[in-house]
Amino acid sequence: MARSRVPLISEAKARGFRSKFELQVAKDLEGRGVAFEYEPHALPYRIDHMYWPDLLLPGDIYVEIKGYLDATDRRKMRAVKLQHPDLDIRLLFQAAHKPIYKGAKSTRAEWADKHGFPWAEKRVPKSWLT
Repeated sequence: MARSRVPLISEAKARGFRSKFELQVAKDLEGRGVAFEYEPHALPYRIDHMYWPDLLLPGDIYVEIKGYLDATDRRKMRAVKLQHPDLDIRLLFQAAHKPIYKGAKSTRAEWADKHGFPWAEKRVPKSWLT
């Protein structure tokens, strides 16, 4: 059974589909002469959530304390920053120079720099307190 699956997956990828089921649906529509466009446009959407920063320091500095920085955390922090550009949100990492996930080339510190988050490691710096 695994052998018959490989060609369909390869064909799906070669034609730009994300799965063999999408390929099967496309082939069915093509066979019936139905014109269609695959992934014709991106439609933005927003899912409302609440974010509870870990700390609020004097001077309205928010600090998020992170032992890990998984995909959900990264998505959340980017969304919060995008939707609240006026807030000073900083990250305090337990281990800033560890990869953002196992096998990643980017570290937590590099991710923070890339996305404009000031960061520190292990301890809130004195400069954040004055």
